[in-house]
Amino acid sequence: MKPAQRNPRRKEILFIGGDVLQTSQIHEVAKHLPEYDHYYTPHYGNTFISLVRELGLIEYTITGKKRGRNTLDYLQRHGLRVDMYGSRGNYDMVISCSDIVVPRNIRRSRIVVVQEGLLDPELRSYRVIRALPFLPHWMAGTAMTGLSGMYDAICVASEGYREHLVERGADPAKIHVTGLIHFDDCKKYQDNDFPHRGYVLVCTSDGRETWKKDDRQGLIARAVSMAGDRQLIFKLHPNETYERAVSEIREQAPDALIFYREPHAKAEEMVANCDVLITEWSTLAFVGLALGKECYSNHDMAMLKRLSPLQNGGTSAQTIAALCRRIMEGPARAVPHRPPHRRPSITRALEAFR
Repeated sequence: MKPAQRNPRRKEILFIGGDVLQTSQIHEVAKHLPEYDHYYTPHYGNTFISLVRELGLIEYTITGKKRGRNTLDYLQRHGLRVDMYGSRGNYDMVISCSDIVVPRNIRRSRIVVVQEGLLDPELRSYRVIRALPFLPHWMAGTAMTGLSGMYDAICVASEGYREHLVERGADPAKIHVTGLIHFDDCKKYQDNDFPHRGYVLVCTSDGRETWKKDDRQGLIARAVSMAGDRQLIFKLHPNETYERAVSEIREQAPDALIFYREPHAKAEEMVANCDVLITEWSTLAFVGLALGKECYSNHDMAMLKRLSPLQNGGTSAQTIAALCRRIMEGPARAVPHRPPHRRPSITRALEAFR
């Protein structure tokens, strides 16, 4: 099949998705850019990334095969045009959910990165990669967000996040506070038909699937203790191994209700109806904080309050689109994006392993 003929009168944007939430967020931005031609792709990288993906070694990342299939399902359900891995090339702009991997075939395009949610904690892998920058950023997960420098703009949730990225070395001129799509109007989630009220809600994370430390038995025991006589509800992360998670919960909390994927329950609406929210690494903590819930997280709560997204009435996608439009109509990129040069520091790397 021959590729579709390009329309020389219309500029083109490639939207690079990630998991379904990330893909839905950049889709929201696209709805405010109707004057351009849109194409979509699951997340991808270069030859090495393709190889390790086929070997199943990066299933814990958004470039893995499972999340790629989920993204394709989303794109097909919404009738969106797919250009797998940006094979048509020469896009005027690329809007991506991540800068952790920046494929070579988009580096001459204008690039805008849209933050998806909470960043991974800065664990040992993060410290080692900061010290040894020739190692791939994806090894430290989303903790490396914003540090590639290979973009024209990155859109972040709040002034707190802007300060956070600047502190870690990101270029402040490229960071734009826009709010976080789906988390910028949390009051809307209070209008829902989820049948339960006044419960203790546990939103788990895919820590074990993404190589993070995870004390699931401890989490369940703490939730049971905090719930007391109140209803206890678990909302499992969609990337978790479902059977294992359910078995563990049933062993310690046999009367708990367990929800997994939509459409059975929308996580944000479940947060809106709870009294107490217990999370591990989930961005849903932002919803709980915005709605004044009693919240617990593996992240430091003072830090979460500092980073909490703007509540701007659901206008983040429109604001991001306006920024993209300004960049699109500016000068075309003449030279490719290149990562900033940083010398490796063996001393810092050794310290990271202590």
